[in-house]
Amino acid sequence: MSFRYRVVLLRSLVIVFSIVLLEVASRLGWIDPVSFIPPSEMALSAWRLLRDGTYQSDMLLTLSSAAVSIMLATSVGFLFGLVLFKLPRLRRVLDPLLMSYYAVPIFVFYPMLIVLFGLNRWPLIVLGFLFAIVAMAVNTLNGLQRVPQVLMRTARMLHMGRTQEVLLITLPASLPFVFTGIKLAIVYSFIAIIGGEFLLSGAGFGYQIAFAYNNFDNQTMYGLMFLLLTFIGVINLVLHAVEQRLYQRRVLKELA
Repeated sequence: MSFRYRVVLLRSLVIVFSIVLLEVASRLGWIDPVSFIPPSEMALSAWRLLRDGTYQSDMLLTLSSAAVSIMLATSVGFLFGLVLFKLPRLRRVLDPLLMSYYAVPIFVFYPMLIVLFGLNRWPLIVLGFLFAIVAMAVNTLNGLQRVPQVLMRTARMLHMGRTQEVLLITLPASLPFVFTGIKLAIVYSFIAIIGGEFLLSGAGFGYQIAFAYNNFDNQTMYGLMFLLLTFIGVINLVLHAVEQRLYQRRVLKELA
C-alpha cells in the first residue's frame, strides 16, 4: 500500500473513530443529552430536513451568495496577484499589509457595508470577497514567482509571443499554487458568509442554525450543522484531491 493510501486510510479511521466515540458518549450519558444529540440522530434529522425541503430557500440563498463571492474573489484576486508580480515596488509596499491582513476581524466592516450596499445580500457577499481575495492574490503571486526560469528562457529561445508564453508556460507552471488560492478562496468565502449569517443576517443557512439554537431546537440545529459539515467536508476533500494531483504532476515534470 502506497504512502498516500495509508494517509487516506488513517484519516478515515480517525474520522470514524471520532464519530463512534461521540455516539457512544452521548448514548451512555457522558455528554449532556439535553444539549447534545448522537451523530446518528443528527444524520436522521438532516435527512428529514432535506426530504421536507423546509430550509431549501435558505440553503440556496447561502450557496448563491457564496458562489458570487468566490467568483469575485478568484478573478479579482488573480489579477491582484498578477499586478503584484509585475510591480515589485508595489509588492514591497503592500507586503506588511498583506502579512497582517487576517489579523483584522473582517466582520467589523459589516455596518459600513450595510451603509454602502443597503440591507440585502451584498454586504455578506462583500464580506466573503474581502475575506478570500488576499489568499487568492498571495497564492497567485507565489505561483508566478515559482515558475522555473529555464522555462522562461526556453520560451524566449522559441520566440514565443506574450500570449503563448502565458498560456503555454506561465499558467501551467503556476497552476498548482493558483488552485491552492482557489481552494482557500472557496473555504474563506463560506466561512465569512455563514459566519455573517449566524451573527448579522436575517436569512440563510447560518441564520437558521442560530435561530434553532436560540429556540433550543436541537434536532433542527444539529441537522443543519450535519448538512453543512458534510457539504463543506466533501468540497474540501475533492479540492484537496485535485490539488495533490496538480502538485504531483508538477513534481514529475520537474524530475523528467
